[in-house]
Amino acid sequence: MVLEHAWIQVHPDGADAYAEAVAAARPFIEGAPGCHGIELRQQIEDPTYFVLLVRWDSVEAHMEFRDSPAFEGWRGLTHSHYASPVEVTHFNEPLSLS
Repeated sequence: MVLEHAWIQVHPDGADAYAEAVAAARPFIEGAPGCHGIELRQQIEDPTYFVLLVRWDSVEAHMEFRDSPAFEGWRGLTHSHYASPVEVTHFNEPLSLS
């Protein structure tokens, strides 16, 4: 399983509206093949920043979602809130630290 990490900045005074948009758009992404759930966290120091964490079977599963009609639904509800381009990276399973 991989973890998608999306670093997001929203427009000033738009944090609440963005969180509501993600809640409304959640079924689009969580219904995608290979998705195992999402988590949205808001930064304490600057509440216009969020991190969206999405658990996927693979990077390929995420890319297939991005090419799907469901992604268009997700984008239609969330992307107007972005103040800058979203930075997306993918992470492997946690490393063993023992």
